[in-house]
Amino acid sequence: MTRLLLTEAHVLDPETADLSDSSWIEVAGGRIADVGTGRAPTVPDGVPVLRLGGATVLPGLIDAHVHAVLTSADAHAVAGWSPSYRTARATSGLAAMLERGFTTVRDTGGADHGLAQAVEEGIITGPRIVYGGSAISQTGGHGDFRTRDEDSVPCCQTKVGGGRIADGVGEVRRVTRDELRKGASHIKIMLSGGVASPNDEVSAVQYSEEEIRAFVEEATNANRYVTGHAYHARAINRGLANGVRCIEHGNLLDDSSVELFLEHDAWLVPTLITYDRLAADGPKYGLPPGSHRKVYEVLDAGLGALEKAHRAGVNLAYGTDLLGAMGAYQLHEFRVRGQVQPAADVVRSATADAARLLGMEGEVGVVAGGAHADLLVVDGNPLEDLEVLVNSAETHRYVIQGGRIVVGRCP
Repeated sequence: MTRLLLTEAHVLDPETADLSDSSWIEVAGGRIADVGTGRAPTVPDGVPVLRLGGATVLPGLIDAHVHAVLTSADAHAVAGWSPSYRTARATSGLAAMLERGFTTVRDTGGADHGLAQAVEEGIITGPRIVYGGSAISQTGGHGDFRTRDEDSVPCCQTKVGGGRIADGVGEVRRVTRDELRKGASHIKIMLSGGVASPNDEVSAVQYSEEEIRAFVEEATNANRYVTGHAYHARAINRGLANGVRCIEHGNLLDDSSVELFLEHDAWLVPTLITYDRLAADGPKYGLPPGSHRKVYEVLDAGLGALEKAHRAGVNLAYGTDLLGAMGAYQLHEFRVRGQVQPAADVVRSATADAARLLGMEGEVGVVAGGAHADLLVVDGNPLEDLEVLVNSAETHRYVIQGGRIVVGRCP
């Protein structure tokens, strides 16, 4: 049974935005056994003791919008890769996420039970993956990456990382049931056009209300939920009014959208850093020219949408949506959000609040007895300066996942 003791720590409680007095954290069997102040418990010889000298310990970070197997911004090219090649490319990206301090991620299109199991068994190094399987799109929607010259029927229904096409209520039900059969923790659907897709406009509204309600009914029957890709208020509002629990992106929401978020106690997962990087370097990472032009339709509006949602009290979770090499900027979302949110709220969005969205309250996103021993040890106070989290090379001392030190030297 893995054991570990951390002492001389200031523990950050993301719910209360408090830092504890000098504290200790005892870890056993991959879980936090106890947390306390004062004199640390005695542990047997051979149990590692990390004397932190006043460093801050916060829960391992949670990114609620990743695509582990989409390692290029050229979605059409990715659609042609074999499952084994996609998975092989995903391994380095997952390891890098963990090294940045992200111990849990929600994959919103691509990862499946096999990838999640490989991480859980230690075959692949990476954060715990809460997966939704394949994202589901209507024909010609954001998840349909066939070019206009292709007349083939979509064939990528079983590939790791492949999207799925479903049209009509009957097909929506069948495909949703199939993803749930494979263990999806949520169902991701495309409610609007997008940047990367070749054949739609960002402002396009996708799926009928009847189809959306069918998605929601099937997910609810299985005690799961639907999350929807959407930018424009028309698409956001249609989704929320018909039972979609979470909206990804939401850059072009308006006051009526905010009212619906609050009415339905729904969630918003902004992904602002990805537009910054796609605008700056998208073509270098494989983004086609037509998609690069569409970035600017949503780039500038995103920060204002976040501020509007934050001031109204909308449920917010941390997400990045960075593909491939752009993942190096995964921590920079803290910096972007810090322009319009207090640091404590941004930290909570990547810990306790994200855990609520994932249905993992008390399991992750908290430093408390019984939780997974997923911990990030940093020099400095993120509540005073979010750069403590962004500048990982200078400030991150340890990353601990399930009680195992994955970054930092074990004494």
